[in-house]
Amino acid sequence: MLVRCTCRFSSRLASSLPCRPVYEHATRWRQAYSSASHAARAQLDRAIRQPLLERMPSSGSIATAINQPLVGAVRVQWPDGAASSFDYMWLRDHCQSSESMHHVTRQRLLDTASLSRDLAPRAIDASSEGLKITWNDMDAHTSFYPWQWLRRRSYSPSLHCSPTFDKHLWAANEMQQSPPIVDYASVMSGDEGLLDWLDKIHIYGFAFVQGVPVSPEATEQLIRRIAFIRETHYGGFWDFTADLAHGDTAYTNLALGAHTDTTYFTDPCGLQMFHLLSSRDTHEGGHSLLVDGFACAARLRADSPQLYKLLSELPIPSHASGDANALLRPLRPRPALEHDDEGQLISVRWNNDDRAPIGQGKSWQGLWTLDDGRRVSRVVAFYHAVQAWERIVRSKQAEYWTPLEPGKALIFDNLRVLHGRSSFTGQRRLCGAYVNGDDYRSKRFLLRRRLGKQIEDDAVF
Repeated sequence: MLVRCTCRFSSRLASSLPCRPVYEHATRWRQAYSSASHAARAQLDRAIRQPLLERMPSSGSIATAINQPLVGAVRVQWPDGAASSFDYMWLRDHCQSSESMHHVTRQRLLDTASLSRDLAPRAIDASSEGLKITWNDMDAHTSFYPWQWLRRRSYSPSLHCSPTFDKHLWAANEMQQSPPIVDYASVMSGDEGLLDWLDKIHIYGFAFVQGVPVSPEATEQLIRRIAFIRETHYGGFWDFTADLAHGDTAYTNLALGAHTDTTYFTDPCGLQMFHLLSSRDTHEGGHSLLVDGFACAARLRADSPQLYKLLSELPIPSHASGDANALLRPLRPRPALEHDDEGQLISVRWNNDDRAPIGQGKSWQGLWTLDDGRRVSRVVAFYHAVQAWERIVRSKQAEYWTPLEPGKALIFDNLRVLHGRSSFTGQRRLCGAYVNGDDYRSKRFLLRRRLGKQIEDDAVF
């Protein structure tokens, strides 16, 4: 890999340093500074304090300042024409040596707070393998950064592409014909089967597992293949009927509209599993409803971008207070639609039943422009957004209805797929549990790496 590496410095000092044919030699700060005249040192001091300076050879002489990142960084020119600037402190802080990073735990050993603000390279060497820097600290510590490692962590500018959006947005008719299904025996017998299950959950937001022994014990073993069970005020692993054992309409035989669970937690539950243990002849109704929240959000964004924006910004308060022993509220209300720094939707958090009174806080004050150009209060705009959202969620295109069956467990991503049910009569017994989203994603990531599958984003360390 041909990479030109330059270190910003005073033009007078730079002119005395050698250049190599393939790589421009970076400054050796300590030697250059100590041997420079008083005037040259003053010039260097001024350059260090000035932004947007980079001194580079041009037509046999040193060029004037050009529009580049701040002084005090190493600049890397990539073969494709892109360029990255890495601040000295960032480079030292991210050193991968055994003195700076524990190679087993991947935890930082370096005391970041102890880094000197006068930190600078004593020597920089760019080879075909990567960038080697000897620092001007007392120990003359040496750091090495492979080119691929640096490229993936470029931040000035960011050159690392966001992971490809590989989730499949679906409509009800598609799932009626071909829902994602895996076999219990395959999931339980090996990592390939387990990964296939987790991949389907990742892609579609849900999956069925067929051939599950009709018992709570087998169901619990199944979900523990992913991770440990998350305890909540409902307990850990549930085995329940419609007996109002908890103050929640889920413990009744009433119909439930499409919603996500645990909006009242600061960290909502990630995955949720249901398995019907009673035979179908013990009750009538009770069909399960699944709705792809990401697909609904895409429709709302296309139809009503201003209302989509509102649901992405307004913090919606939630609560759970039906149990005498629990009063739950998140530390901070969150929007119904949450995005990452790149603007990609990462979660849907919507449960109108658990919504607390709205309108408090600065985010709710002022006016909002609707898609037709009208200006209304943010509270009124919220009701417009709720109506537009629910029209999409309740449409025939979105609602996938399916009966639960003994021996066929259902698991879904609670931060993407909304779920509900129709009302029922008679008695039915279900079991299930929650799993943390981080633990599910961790298991999938590690399995893909272990089995040699493509990993969406491994720029962790």
